[in-house]
Amino acid sequence: MCTTYLTCIILKKLEEYNIKPMDFPRLIRLNPFARYKTRGNGALSFVLELESRSDVELVEKIVLDYVEKYAMFDGVNTNPGVVFYEGEITQAMQDYAINAIYSIYTIDYAEEFAHSIGARVHKFKKGRGIIGAIAAIGIELNDETFECLAYRIPENYGTKRQLDEESIFLMNEKTYPETFDNIDIEGNYAAIEPHTPCPVLYGIRGNTPSIVEEAHNIVKSYEQIEDYCIFRTNQHTDMHIQHGVKIKDMVNTGCYCFSCEVVEKPYDIEGGHVFFKVSDNTDIMECAAFEPTKSFRDIVRKLCVGDKLTIYGGLNDNHTFNIEKFKLNEIAPQYEYSNPICVCGKRMKSAGKDKGFKCPKCSRRLRDGKKIRKSIPRDLDIGFYEVPTEARRHLAKPIVRMKLDN
Repeated sequence: MCTTYLTCIILKKLEEYNIKPMDFPRLIRLNPFARYKTRGNGALSFVLELESRSDVELVEKIVLDYVEKYAMFDGVNTNPGVVFYEGEITQAMQDYAINAIYSIYTIDYAEEFAHSIGARVHKFKKGRGIIGAIAAIGIELNDETFECLAYRIPENYGTKRQLDEESIFLMNEKTYPETFDNIDIEGNYAAIEPHTPCPVLYGIRGNTPSIVEEAHNIVKSYEQIEDYCIFRTNQHTDMHIQHGVKIKDMVNTGCYCFSCEVVEKPYDIEGGHVFFKVSDNTDIMECAAFEPTKSFRDIVRKLCVGDKLTIYGGLNDNHTFNIEKFKLNEIAPQYEYSNPICVCGKRMKSAGKDKGFKCPKCSRRLRDGKKIRKSIPRDLDIGFYEVPTEARRHLAKPIVRMKLDN
């Protein structure tokens, strides 16, 4: 069961008792390289101001009952966890949260930490969900986005979604760039609907809650929408990216931004993946643009030895750097060399090592001649390049949002 949907129906149930969250519920994405995770490795939280102990007990009962009722426990990787916390968010909780994005915690460590802050932990099966639950409570959002998720009625789960594609393109036209990743430009298709048989009908991401709601109101659906909910998120903020780490100090499952120089030209391997090597003078790193990144690989193929880049992405378990985007800072000049032209118009040939050139037509010799150097135009510009919408990770900041930083 989709955790965002579960959060939505829990909040609706709480409203029946006049209990409402103090803010939008939060959807927090964790380390994208975690081996045991949901597809987007997300965790949910919301904050309530309760007046009595009986209200606290009521909330806990409703939450736990709904998790018990709706979680799909048959799945081998379905190991939900629920954490209740009362009090102020401490620095230790904020540190825990950011490190849950930078690295990977064990269930035992998460449970130990929860007890140290006085949180109440409820584990279902292995209870791996408590790792993210604690992070979703304690995370500090210095940058944030919002996502409006619309949900299907249960009888439509698993069927083809019935959306008016023209209205999605119209929505994008009216709200972009304040909303983003609605359309996959390369494939020219609507990218707001998932490809899984889950309760989500579509999700629209944007910079403010008002813009995602406006966008939601433009989209037309030919099937009934059960409900919708707006979440405050760390999606598309680059919160997973660590800065200032040298290649020699990078570890698997870590995500980084670093400046480097191309030291081995790109090459393809079977499966359509493109690899090349870079260096920051502390070590050499193998980088990859994998097949799902589609035309982004064509950009990578144009890189040459000597090009200077700033790369964003993460290290997989094979210690290969999975590129999310890069900035081309400096383009290395490329040249081609050819033999000189004889006065008779024929291109000369080498007369042997250190013997200059000889014309094959008129036998004229050029003992002190040198090859002619000609600059090769580079079909690349200084600036940012990124993977297409389809291949973008939840946490990766698209270029359109990076312009907000400037």
